[in-house]
Amino acid sequence: MSTATTPAPAPAAVKTAPGRARARLLRWWPAAVLGLLIVAPYSALPLPGLLDGPVGSPGSLQLLATCLLFGALATGYDLLLGRTGLLSFGHALYFAAGSYATNMFLLEAGLPFAVAAVLGLCFGTALALVLGSVSLRVTGIGFSMVTLAFAQAGSILVSRNPGGFTGGEEGRAAPAELLPSWLVGIDHTANLYWIALAYLVLTLGVVRWAVRSPTGRVWEGIKENERRVEVLGLKPYGFKLTAFVLAGALAAVGGLVHLLLTGGSTPQTTTSDFTLSLLVMVVLGGSGTRWGPMVGGILYTWADHRLGDLAGSGAVADLPAVLRVPLSQPLFLLGVLFVAVVHLLPGGLARLPSRLRGNREEKR
Repeated sequence: MSTATTPAPAPAAVKTAPGRARARLLRWWPAAVLGLLIVAPYSALPLPGLLDGPVGSPGSLQLLATCLLFGALATGYDLLLGRTGLLSFGHALYFAAGSYATNMFLLEAGLPFAVAAVLGLCFGTALALVLGSVSLRVTGIGFSMVTLAFAQAGSILVSRNPGGFTGGEEGRAAPAELLPSWLVGIDHTANLYWIALAYLVLTLGVVRWAVRSPTGRVWEGIKENERRVEVLGLKPYGFKLTAFVLAGALAAVGGLVHLLLTGGSTPQTTTSDFTLSLLVMVVLGGSGTRWGPMVGGILYTWADHRLGDLAGSGAVADLPAVLRVPLSQPLFLLGVLFVAVVHLLPGGLARLPSRLRGNREEKR
């Protein structure tokens, strides 16, 4: 005797169809955002409170380009902090090296911009290789202190202006006559914006590829337990040096982009405070996440510029002294914002969607 079994309806497939559609939409959101960023210079959309003028105005594009630049820089820095567990206080040195080296090749050697840019990138990468090979001989807090010492030495060297090459505390302006004409002048701000956007896309792509490679999996193991990696027969030193040099090379490219955006090399980019700002960006967005450092870098840079305007506004000037004094300090406002995010969103802004989904599931 046999019993026939009737296939049961599959409501699960119907239930999961919206979920699959939502997953497909989420998978393509980066492309949609990239498309909006590409066409931003053609937009006349006003964003009161966020930007001073329409999105496509030169002032707004300059701010947006700076935000994209630091979003990319924070993403590259997270290769060390969030992916390999290396706390470096000297990352600004390679950013400054890309800017100053390119500028000096233009000013002193009179080389074409393309050649000077390639040589500046090579110099920043070689500097990261040399200093990284020394710094990584020690681990933990010793590594952090060595990178800090190198950064301080570089900052002092720039401020002393040896041979008149760095311009000292004033910095050095890039020679407009040696730069491509389509990169000079307020009329070409959109081109600089697209360069900053290209740098962000390049950094995100390189970091994504590196993290998903076999070397990236070793970086994750080093971050979790370096001794266990050694027990498996691998030498962490070489893998850590690879991460250090790659992050340094990406920073050197960022220095080149910064040179174009600001029209010169500034000594502020050589200080350890500059690296500490990158650390805040990464922690704010979410260390070790795909999009967190980028979001943190963009938000921090935007807040740094906009809160400065707020601090000097008439609305703050009319407040009582007990409120006016702290609110007139942009760093105070940034500090409050940072403490609030760290306290309310452990893991950074990148963890916010998962926390919201978890709260919804708990309510159900």
